[in-house]
Amino acid sequence: MSRLTLGIVLIILGLMLETDIGESMRFELESGNTKCISEDIKANAMSVGKYSIVNPNEGYPLPDSHRLTLRVTSPYGNNNHYGDRVDSGTFAFTAVEGGDYTACFWATDHKPPVTITIDFDWKTGVAAKDWSKVARKGQVETMKLELKKLYDTVTSIHEEMFYLREREEEMQQLNRETNSKMATLSFFSLVVCLSVAGLQIWHLKAFFERKKLL
Repeated sequence: MSRLTLGIVLIILGLMLETDIGESMRFELESGNTKCISEDIKANAMSVGKYSIVNPNEGYPLPDSHRLTLRVTSPYGNNNHYGDRVDSGTFAFTAVEGGDYTACFWATDHKPPVTITIDFDWKTGVAAKDWSKVARKGQVETMKLELKKLYDTVTSIHEEMFYLREREEEMQQLNRETNSKMATLSFFSLVVCLSVAGLQIWHLKAFFERKKLL
């Protein structure tokens, strides 16, 4: 490996390590309301998530009013996780279907209404792996582990490119089918318009002949 190639690899490695892959957020939800979050996941990709309600009174037990229900569903509506009236939880699954997976949070109804704050961390693909366990189990050197991370990240990007290409081909096919249907509809519309115009001319001609105007 030349010095230039090695330098490029190290630069890419540094950029990859500084990039936080995944979705981590904090948001508020009023009791009785629902908030849904979508994540585009390709088939056979691993996905992990964890969620918890932030305690408004640190050092004291979480109030009974601070409970939520979470349902994670696939693009075809299959359940991947369901937590009912909980204050925290985790989920992990391997995507069987490619597409938009949805996590819907519902805050338990309470009178008077309260607002809860939720921490939600959702990771997919390379980011979903527990690299600390990989390092601990394998007893590998730091550089070797980082190169393994880089390799898996590049593989994930490569697979994502093919996935996006497939989605693009599907969209192009849909556009072609739509254009074909629109052309057929336009042709039939033109035929109908010409037929109506012909009938109108024939009717007017017959009317004028009866009135002896022609």
